Amino acid sequence: MRNEFIYFRLTLAMKPNKYFVIDFDSTFTKVEAFDVLADISLKDFPDLEERKKQIIAITNQGMDGSLSFRESLEHRIALLQPNRRHLEQLVNILRGLVSESFKRNKEFFQEYADHVYIISNGFHAFIDPVVTEFGIKPENILANRFQFDEAGNVIGFDKDNPLSANNGKVEQLKRLNLPGDVYVIGDGYTDYEIKHAGLANKFFAFTENVERERVLSGADHVTPSFDEFLYLNKLNTAISYPKNRINVLLLENVHPIAIELMRAEGFNVETYHAAMTEEELCERIKNVSVLGIRSKTHVSAKVLEHANRLMAIGAFCIGTNQIDLKAATKKGIAVFNAPFSNTRSVVELAIAEMIMLIRGIPDKSTKMHKGIWDKSAKGSYEVRGKKLGLIGYGNIGAQLSVLAESLGMKVLYYDREEKLALGNATKLKSLKELLEQADVVSLHVDGRESNTNLISEREFSWMKPGVIFMNLSRGHVVDIKALRENILSRKIAGCSVDVFPYEPVSNDEEFVSELRDLPNTILTPHIGGSTLEAQENIGQFVPAKFMDYINTGSTSNSVNFPNLTLPTLENAHRLIHIHNNVPGILAKINQVLAQHEINIVGQYLKTNEQIGYVITDINKEYNKEVIKELRAIENTIKFRVLY
Repeated sequence: MRNEFIYFRLTLAMKPNKYFVIDFDSTFTKVEAFDVLADISLKDFPDLEERKKQIIAITNQGMDGSLSFRESLEHRIALLQPNRRHLEQLVNILRGLVSESFKRNKEFFQEYADHVYIISNGFHAFIDPVVTEFGIKPENILANRFQFDEAGNVIGFDKDNPLSANNGKVEQLKRLNLPGDVYVIGDGYTDYEIKHAGLANKFFAFTENVERERVLSGADHVTPSFDEFLYLNKLNTAISYPKNRINVLLLENVHPIAIELMRAEGFNVETYHAAMTEEELCERIKNVSVLGIRSKTHVSAKVLEHANRLMAIGAFCIGTNQIDLKAATKKGIAVFNAPFSNTRSVVELAIAEMIMLIRGIPDKSTKMHKGIWDKSAKGSYEVRGKKLGLIGYGNIGAQLSVLAESLGMKVLYYDREEKLALGNATKLKSLKELLEQADVVSLHVDGRESNTNLISEREFSWMKPGVIFMNLSRGHVVDIKALRENILSRKIAGCSVDVFPYEPVSNDEEFVSELRDLPNTILTPHIGGSTLEAQENIGQFVPAKFMDYINTGSTSNSVNFPNLTLPTLENAHRLIHIHNNVPGILAKINQVLAQHEINIVGQYLKTNEQIGYVITDINKEYNKEVIKELRAIENTIKFRVLY
């Protein structure tokens, strides 16, 4: 990216000088420094909470202009009673609370060091150590100064400093007399005053951390991030497009950590507590770049037809059969899931339900709730020595195999694909052979259409009388009517089902099933992977894949794209080309670049049955004509410039 910065510096030199005046509290950092200082200096005060409330109120009054700034400053210092040692602790905390979009654009501050000013009504003691680490020059930091006594206690501040008084920033800008255009970025009323006084060309209300209504109404632009500011002003950044313009829609109560991670990255995140119908999603998907769902939302070809900006879909679960993968691939939309994140949770539920069922606990518990005391060992067995038959030996089946064996069970499994047995598990040649031998049958297959009614009347007829039957895989793989009949006939002595052919779209909808009110039957609302640990793991894993794809182009763990793990890009631009998998596309891409005398630094190509995925890194500036020609290559599905 170095060449790009050089280019923009040359551009800047040819134009009138631009100066960037940035506020510190709640702009450069996520917080008001005095609010954080309160937790430090007032830690041992009995009225800590009351003082903190007063400080926050006074800060807001100063920010929105309802209290004179000098009054606000004097009141807050009197309440805080800080010492030098408190300020040192404050600096250490503030270093970790720099706004995310400023951290993303650290190189900008270094390249434009002569043109960046920090002007704050805060104090040098805690501002200088934080901002100078970004390359901002000490002489370009304008702030107040504390006065200390011999013991290091703050006893006041320099009242001759214009920044300690009303309209202090206005007066300071007058004294600077900057010879060029002035752009002000801040969140407070004192920042707006600079533009109001005619000393700035534009005022950008910074809302990444806080929104003040009175300030927003006076702004030329509202900028949710520093990326947005740089993008609006055609200044160089570390990214090609501000992330706050990338809309993320997360459905079905995904874990809060996913929301937190994606908002911290700068994305504009919207959430919805339930699944959406096809019609609802067709409407809401417009202008969405990233969609996150769980198991109940179905992303059909019709939905994808309405997705005019969609780049990626994330299934915050194991399966992806609720997504039309062919349609997504055809539109150049990468799909990610979390194939390993909830494995342990599903396995633990299977073990627990198996033990409960083989002991007949569901029926005994129901009787107890009705006041019936039925103390008996009839129909109650240990799992030790029993044969567990696993249909499907993927991640969940294999881990269940290991735990069941440690309980003393003999494990049999059947899988259409060749899978290496773990421990002493035995692979059987046919489904019939497994069902004839197993005391407990547990389903762990995927949701492909060919697995519909994998277990129906014929398969139930192969099972041993008194078998325990468990389905924690997919609802459509079992014939529900046949299952009900075999439970009622007692061919199946105990049953647990976590997944159903139709599932309510939200907790407000009634669950309707032929399996309700059956003996020794455990029904759970698709919660096999619903533990706090599993949901947190998924909430971290899927957003990481989203962000890696958007930030670098890497498609590691995508279920429908060729998997590419890419190196970090330095001093180059990255071009991403998704196309139908036909011969000659790579040659055409390189022909366009050669015609424009653009050298390729690195190039990566991978294909699958449907698409080809080409990443090209170049180290030369390019014009719009290059982009236009690359987009125009026949069979192009999507093209984007990453940097």
